[in-house]
Amino acid sequence: MGDETLRQVRFERTANSKYLVHNARGGTMTVGSGGSEDTDFTPVELLLVAIGACSAIDVDVVVSRRAEPTEFSGVVRGDKIRDPEQGNRMENLAVEFTIRFPEGEAGDKAREALPRAVKMSHDRLCTVSRTVELGTPVTTTASDA
Repeated sequence: MGDETLRQVRFERTANSKYLVHNARGGTMTVGSGGSEDTDFTPVELLLVAIGACSAIDVDVVVSRRAEPTEFSGVVRGDKIRDPEQGNRMENLAVEFTIRFPEGEAGDKAREALPRAVKMSHDRLCTVSRTVELGTPVTTTASDA
């Protein structure tokens, strides 16, 4: 695969179970374990964010061409399963959008396009949810260099 396909983030430990994450464009964020005092997003929450935001962007691009939404929000949820035999994982992942459009012809066109946009995102466009559903293998290595 070439450089056009590569996506990458890097992270560094700042404290026990706390990391600073960097993207190639200079953005940073902290990620933590989700302890009682820790307001940072956990890795599982970031997975939910990635699924929801990926689909939201796909849907937003399609429907906003027709009308600017008056409300565009969503909830992404799932159950964290602790399974000693098959390992920890998320199940019952679901994205629920609440999207409203203004009255009138443009709003009607956006409402009409909404179900198709959601289906296209789920079935084809959202790289994150497609990767989760297809079950792409992850390789993990470590070095002491």
